[in-house]
Amino acid sequence: MKRIYLAGPMFCAAEKEYNEKLTELLENAGYSVFLPQRDGMEAARTTGMSEEKKAEAIFGLDTSEIRKADVLVMVLDGRVPDEGACVELGIAYALGKPCYGIRTDVRAAERGLDINPMLTGCFIKIFSAEDRTDAFKALSAYIAEKGL
Repeated sequence: MKRIYLAGPMFCAAEKEYNEKLTELLENAGYSVFLPQRDGMEAARTTGMSEEKKAEAIFGLDTSEIRKADVLVMVLDGRVPDEGACVELGIAYALGKPCYGIRTDVRAAERGLDINPMLTGCFIKIFSAEDRTDAFKALSAYIAEKGL
């Protein structure tokens, strides 16, 4: 079973819910998914640690999980893509992992902007749509045809 590292923002209820739905789609397609908000350094394991130690622990675990993964999928939504997810993308790309993006946020497109080419150059494919349902359908169709 291929392992996927899911990179993306996870700092509000809407972002976490989106990540959970995306993880569900990928797991139902037969992949094992590392979802940092679910499988990473939860608060209980970092309680009492200094900020520096928390940062080291999170970076160490996430980097290790990227190395174990076969594929990285990144959520590109937000005013700009999440900076932590951008670092995760860079690590995965440098390790030769296939990388895919998913995007439903139209704010940049409305202003005539697009995603930074230093990001887009890392992706095999970006699944873009104005809503989650259409983006997930496009991703599911791609998985059914080619896999990740």
